[in-house]
Amino acid sequence: MVTDERGFTELAADWGRLYRRCAAATPFQSHAWLHSWWRSYGGPGRLRLLLARDGRELVAAAPLMRVRHPVPALVPLGGAISDYGDVLLDDERGEGAVAALTGALGAAARTALIDLREVRPGAAAERVYDHWSGPRRRVPDSLCLELPAVPMDELVARLPSAKAQQRVRAKLRRLDALGVGSRTVPPGEVDAALHRLLELHLLQWRGRKVTGEHLRTRFREHLVRAVGPMVRSGDAVVTEFRMDGEVVAVDVTLLSRRLAGGYLYGAHPRLRERKADVAVMLLDACAEHTRAPGRGTLSLLRGDEPYKHHWRPEPVRNQRLLLARRRTAPLLAAALCDVAARRRGKELLHRRREQREGGGDGGGGRS
Repeated sequence: MVTDERGFTELAADWGRLYRRCAAATPFQSHAWLHSWWRSYGGPGRLRLLLARDGRELVAAAPLMRVRHPVPALVPLGGAISDYGDVLLDDERGEGAVAALTGALGAAARTALIDLREVRPGAAAERVYDHWSGPRRRVPDSLCLELPAVPMDELVARLPSAKAQQRVRAKLRRLDALGVGSRTVPPGEVDAALHRLLELHLLQWRGRKVTGEHLRTRFREHLVRAVGPMVRSGDAVVTEFRMDGEVVAVDVTLLSRRLAGGYLYGAHPRLRERKADVAVMLLDACAEHTRAPGRGTLSLLRGDEPYKHHWRPEPVRNQRLLLARRRTAPLLAAALCDVAARRRGKELLHRRREQREGGGDGGGGRS
């Protein structure tokens, strides 16, 4: 178990080799992302990196930290700004790596619940869950929307009608007519491009509701610190869009062996004023980054926003995996009660919103 930041820093090379040998890993399990996240969001005495080695070779890792609320638990690093949480398992070591990491988690679970959030279907953590012999529960977590990793022409062809396809092709022609061009930012220019992205992100959301965390200094520092190394290692790509000689948009797409996902962008309001469809522009660029062999998914990441459904994505539900020992089974029960209470609260807020939108009597909605 590694519990100090210096030890975490020194794991970079070993972690990177293990990450490359875990096909299910997403960019949110890369050392650059997690180590940077810890520097921005971690707290003293809370780091818990559980490691398994075969000789000197790292064959499994669980990047966790200790929390006390709502129950004492070990939760994945990455927090709310990471769309997927997981452990790392060396695919070449088979069940030996699974058994070793499960044993380490079992030792940790004597005093705390293991609470693995935002686990993507097919994740390495599911192998640990299947191997776990103590009390365990699987509950739904966030919804993600996914498209096949195909060129833009094939994404357009998926649209439900010829009319919808014609509209998108017209939007692509409009981007060409405006002279909007894109380029992949080289590693040496990434930091400056990210600062421009954050400026544009603030500008595009001015006067509207925005994710508050994206405006915080700690997030800005994390993003710049993490993405530069990820670009150099092939785990991210930064794209600039120019119009009339000016950078009018910047996008960060995160990459792993199996998926590409657009993470964050900033776009100047002038694009929409000139009738440019920013969503089409970004998807066109992101589709270019899905061509690597084995990369079968273009993920729209978490969120069920209506504009995403225009592309007929597949809804994929993340899972929350809760693992306990017999002595910590009461913590599992308490966590499940908390999950149920939060779900009921969300349902109540949703019903109240529907009633307000329907005139207050709720007569037009389902009960």
